[in-house]
Amino acid sequence: MMLDVEKVRKDFPILGRTAGEYPLVYLDSANTSQKPQVVIDAIAEHYGQHNANVARAMHMLGAEATEAFEGARSGLAQFIGAERSEEVVFTKNASEALNLAANTLGASLKPGDEVVISVMEHHSNIVPWQLVCERTGATLRWFDITDEGRLDLEGAEREHLINERTKIVSLTSVSNVLGTHNPITDIARQAHEVGAAMVVDASQSVPHRVTDVSTLGADMVCFTGHKMCGPTGIGVLWGRHDLLEKLPPFLGGGEMIEVVEMARSTFAPPPYRFEAGTPPIAQAVGLGAAVDYLSGIGMAAIAQHEETMTAYALDKLTSIDGLVILGPTEAVDRGSAISFNLADVHPHDVMQVLDSRGIAIRGGHHCARPLHRRLGHQSSTRASSYLYTTTSEIDALADALVFTRNYFAPRFNQG
Repeated sequence: MMLDVEKVRKDFPILGRTAGEYPLVYLDSANTSQKPQVVIDAIAEHYGQHNANVARAMHMLGAEATEAFEGARSGLAQFIGAERSEEVVFTKNASEALNLAANTLGASLKPGDEVVISVMEHHSNIVPWQLVCERTGATLRWFDITDEGRLDLEGAEREHLINERTKIVSLTSVSNVLGTHNPITDIARQAHEVGAAMVVDASQSVPHRVTDVSTLGADMVCFTGHKMCGPTGIGVLWGRHDLLEKLPPFLGGGEMIEVVEMARSTFAPPPYRFEAGTPPIAQAVGLGAAVDYLSGIGMAAIAQHEETMTAYALDKLTSIDGLVILGPTEAVDRGSAISFNLADVHPHDVMQVLDSRGIAIRGGHHCARPLHRRLGHQSSTRASSYLYTTTSEIDALADALVFTRNYFAPRFNQG
């Protein structure tokens, strides 16, 4: 089923905005996605008609809020193929979900143990593991990348990267800089063969393609709501229920307890053990509406549309003299985030000039500084599409980049 992008765009009120004389061209969805009206309405209705705390308020509004909150949990579980809703833990974002994974799985680490990540990780999947390794004496190791921007699997095998000392492997499913799809299922199999747990940062994959955690091979999967048409302030950690039952709490407080005494406490079963205090209730309602919206369109159709947009964008950008793409230049096993540098022009200058023409992109290291250093770039410019992106927006991007290049580097404008 083909996605009707013009129909989809009508669902997003912000896409009707202009930036001065230019129509808004939003190409920063890897940073945060725009929100359809149904999500905006769901949040407004919750606050206007059903606002109350969940679980602890035993009145009509409390029951309605609890039903909506747990309904969102069930919807998320179905969306990602979880076997039961109790495997879905709500957090405030993917960073908190990854910190939860690091602090609970990492609680039993000791000197001599090893944690494996990769050089292409977002800071959220680097720093928590650095901290837990410093605290426990475990060793942090990582996959390198090839010149094409894919995991160096052969190098990892030569180095015996995943071995009998490995206790945790934590990787991004899709790089937020390179767009690279990683072979998560194969690496999870390697991790499990040596008794290690597999954690996946799926922030750049769950919003864009069908995700089935029951077949992925991971033990924990983390992602965030604001990149998948949902509100900010809510993330998700999925974990195998038998694993979650064995893990200690991450944060202490209300609602994550079973019994509290002055000398000791016992803790609630998953997922509530990991949801201390008042949770992001309205945000969960909004994310539930976003999941319904995406499911109504169809994740397969969304993935197909993005593949088309990515291939079109790569073709347009690779034809621009002086532009260098970071990562794979073909739309094969690749996400929609495309990072690049323009000859003799700083990414912040590119970003500002494009913004003056109504085009929203991102310039910087995209919370992946080690990856940029590995590639020999201080920073980069990133354009990222989503279900509402059109070819005309990609054309506007390409035209604006040529204009920017010629303005800052007039040598390209000679002859």
